[in-house]
Amino acid sequence: MADGLITLTIDGTPVSVPPGTLVIEAAKQAGVLVPHYCYHPGLPVAGVCRMCLVEIEKAPKLAIACATTVTEGMVVKTQTAPAKDARRGVLEFLLINHPLDCPICDQAGECELQDFVFQEGQSGTRYAEFAKRFNPVEDFGPDVLYVPNRCILCTRCVRYMEDVAQEPVLNVSERGDRAFIGIHPDARLDHPWAGNVVDLCPVGSLLSKDFLHKARAWELDKTASICTGCSQGCSITLDTRDEVVVRVRPRPNLDVNRYFICDHGRSHYRWMNRGDRIEAPLVKKDGALHATDWDEAFARVLSILRGASGKAVALVSPGASNEALAAAKQLLAGFQWTGAFQVVMGEEAPLPGVPNLALRAERAPNAKGAENLGYTRDYAQALEAATGAAVVLVLDDPDCSVETNGALIYLGTVLGADAPCRRADVVLPIANVAEEEGAFTNRDGREQRYFQAKPAPGMAQPAAWVLEQMVKAMGTARVA
Repeated sequence: MADGLITLTIDGTPVSVPPGTLVIEAAKQAGVLVPHYCYHPGLPVAGVCRMCLVEIEKAPKLAIACATTVTEGMVVKTQTAPAKDARRGVLEFLLINHPLDCPICDQAGECELQDFVFQEGQSGTRYAEFAKRFNPVEDFGPDVLYVPNRCILCTRCVRYMEDVAQEPVLNVSERGDRAFIGIHPDARLDHPWAGNVVDLCPVGSLLSKDFLHKARAWELDKTASICTGCSQGCSITLDTRDEVVVRVRPRPNLDVNRYFICDHGRSHYRWMNRGDRIEAPLVKKDGALHATDWDEAFARVLSILRGASGKAVALVSPGASNEALAAAKQLLAGFQWTGAFQVVMGEEAPLPGVPNLALRAERAPNAKGAENLGYTRDYAQALEAATGAAVVLVLDDPDCSVETNGALIYLGTVLGADAPCRRADVVLPIANVAEEEGAFTNRDGREQRYFQAKPAPGMAQPAAWVLEQMVKAMGTARVA
């Protein structure tokens, strides 16, 4: 044992891991994925599916890799004939009662049963009986459907609700081939974090009503992003189809959200697909806004900034990127500058089984980043200051009720019919978070990047790019 690590060999590859590491996790260090169903690194070990059987030298029988800890000098073999035969047997048992729903199942293309049958299964079965049949679908909650026919009883959902959500409303009801996942008769899966059971399910047994029949897995483009639902800053994956966001899933991040996201964040994506977007720059002529190109819009903004002096106010969204916020501050560096943002507050909802993880009351993904750049939370005072300011810059705050005697420049994604910012001298269309690359700083001060998942509509551009172009044109050399 060197440096406190245990050295073992997995399929001929030596690896060194900390004491207490499970064989299934050690195998990942050797580049070996041991097939499994019930095991999940974010849940207590159950050892019920028997799919991760491997051969360990000097052991009297096959061992399950999910419940066996490493020992010094251990030699693990995952591809021997006994191990593969045992796993084929497990798959054969699972397929006895599993219906051939793949053509209509939302999980098809990302189903672990499909994957491992293709990888390790056999071409036929010795059983000729028809698969068992339960009621086709059960309604478990606001966004969760249960299809008992497809269930392989891995119990991930049961352990998640019991040990992580700490609301034990699911169980394994009945026994043997009659077993199914049952829900308490007086309960619903309406916990603020209940939607994670859909992600945890390795087959198509637990389904999201919101995503049901929207797309096949192979039609989706997947992009790493950051949740905008609150200040926790959970890592997520945006799934898009035909340039439309159709699903939000958690992305593993052990430092922020582990393997989970809340239901609020999971459903907080529809605004990314709004159809009433600003698609071209607008400038005020004869008292009304008229569409134009970027050159004329930039020229109008630069004319305003060069012709003004004194006070400037920036009213910004705490959902704007660090890059955009820094560029807005730099653009107004020649003025007596004030910047502020407002935060929508909600109810805090922690995930009890994971320390320091919650849907935060502060529904703002980048409030900390804005504060770090000098913006304040005193939004009312900033609105008051805007009345006498020479220039007011509004960054993606469509509900801003600003009144000013100076010039008003609005950078935003939408512009309602009665929006106060319709009085702006210049309106510049910008991309939303799904259409740009940038960074947020979460409540703990962790800066995290997100990436572009779909193109922006029309002539819209990322706010950081728009502001930086104007900074360059102004020749502002000051550092924000």
